Amino acid sequence: MTTSQSSDVLIIGGGVAGLSLALRIADQARVTILAKAALTEGSSLYAQGGVAAVLNGEEDSFDSHIQDTINAGAGLCHRDTVEFTVREGPAAVNWLIERGVPFSREEHPHNGLEYHLTREGGHSHRRVIHAADATGRAVETTLEGLVRRHPNITLRENHIAIDLITSQKLGRSEGNRCLGAYALDKESGHILAYSSRFLVLAAGGACKAYLYTSNPDTSTGDGIAMAWRAGCRVANMEFVQFHPTCLYHPRAKSFLISEAVRGEGGKLTLPDGTAFMQDHDPRGELASRDIVARAIDYEMKRGGLDYVHLDISHKPADFIKEHFPTIYQRCKDYGYDITRAPIPVVPAAHYTCGGIMTDLSARADLAQLYAVGECSFTGLHGANRLASNSLLECLVFAKAAADDILKQLPAAGPVPEGLPAWDESRVTDPDEQVVVSHNWDELRRGMWSYVGIVRTTKRLQRAQHRVNMLKEEVREFYSNFKVTNDLIELRNLLLVSELIIQSALARRESRGLHFTRDFPQPRSGAPQDTILTPPPPEVSGRRANA
Repeated sequence: MTTSQSSDVLIIGGGVAGLSLALRIADQARVTILAKAALTEGSSLYAQGGVAAVLNGEEDSFDSHIQDTINAGAGLCHRDTVEFTVREGPAAVNWLIERGVPFSREEHPHNGLEYHLTREGGHSHRRVIHAADATGRAVETTLEGLVRRHPNITLRENHIAIDLITSQKLGRSEGNRCLGAYALDKESGHILAYSSRFLVLAAGGACKAYLYTSNPDTSTGDGIAMAWRAGCRVANMEFVQFHPTCLYHPRAKSFLISEAVRGEGGKLTLPDGTAFMQDHDPRGELASRDIVARAIDYEMKRGGLDYVHLDISHKPADFIKEHFPTIYQRCKDYGYDITRAPIPVVPAAHYTCGGIMTDLSARADLAQLYAVGECSFTGLHGANRLASNSLLECLVFAKAAADDILKQLPAAGPVPEGLPAWDESRVTDPDEQVVVSHNWDELRRGMWSYVGIVRTTKRLQRAQHRVNMLKEEVREFYSNFKVTNDLIELRNLLLVSELIIQSALARRESRGLHFTRDFPQPRSGAPQDTILTPPPPEVSGRRANA
């Protein structure tokens, strides 16, 4: 069964990027938000560190934040994007403060209560504003409350988008543009056609392609995959950031230990207590994430270790509990007291630096389509994202997209009509769900083993061969059976994994987050982005580009 819904702006994704964009335009437009799970399940909610912005002009500067971002990006940051984002940062933070986000404060000897700014790896100053160690939760829940109360915003939770609807896919003679999207209502099992004048992809990253990840189960690359199938270019997919420190525990599901722990004095050690980061980088624990993750990976492999230790127990217990209450309590729940002893940590896939190519207004290649947040490629992060620039990018580009949409809204024409229903007349209920679960597990293990922190050409080719085989199995499954949440996500993860592998094979050098033993040095000359262009979208029969 298929029904149709319409709005001025359809936003796919319920994280900070999607919610902040919705709030910026809802006074002047009808907005629908599709969230694939409850709003409490996206990556934004789990962001611990904070928002990087120049909020102390006496000690910090735009030039310093710009240079730190460019340094972390290993030569691939787009300077115009970096300057635009950094200069818009203070206004983005103030917008959150005005909406009631409870950022942490501390008593200043001369000025009374001030917002507490912490320092993270790669930053030359304290410029990360935060809400203790649960900034994402504070921002997300504040915006969620405002969204739920706004009369012009319709929120559809537990709806997973399947594919974008474009005029070219429907064989219409008008210029190619985005008309809406098909989405599965996971509770009813119905597939709905959502038509819209503008569509924004704010669907997050793809780190669930890896066996070990700090991301929630929703991070399956849906936005990137849908945009690719609709004809949009992607860039720099090889740069997957592995967070250096996730709690090692069978029940923790790679619970993230914020970089701010190291920023406040936490030390990485071997199980015997030997510190090792100074052997890898003069900045020690404050080196950028790619360097710290590779150092941990090296020490684990060299010593045959399952984990290394992170130790902040030398700091006063009250200081630790005040600054890291969430981490303290979660570790306590797993039997670790971080005020008394070190905790075991391992790297895990954390952030997708590449994505859908956009301009400074967040416009993608397809007319009426925008991409914001982790699913996008703006040029801000280059070959490695600077800590706490992710929420900053979400906020700045959500505003940029909102401004551009509102400017175009009066002349955008009516909401598209006559979108075809999703045809399930020739499909049956799947009889072998084990195929999906088995392929899901094989993909994630293969990506971890062959496309991880340290790569080789042979490993990448092996991964490509396995992904190609899995894609054929899933293509047949997708064509013949009713779609399910797991099948949609697996289909998307296979495509995004293929894009990561293709990009990694194309980059015949080591740079930032991409390290290959076959080409261990950066190439000489001006570095280039890895840009992939999709084949022309197929005209729809029943399911385009199955």
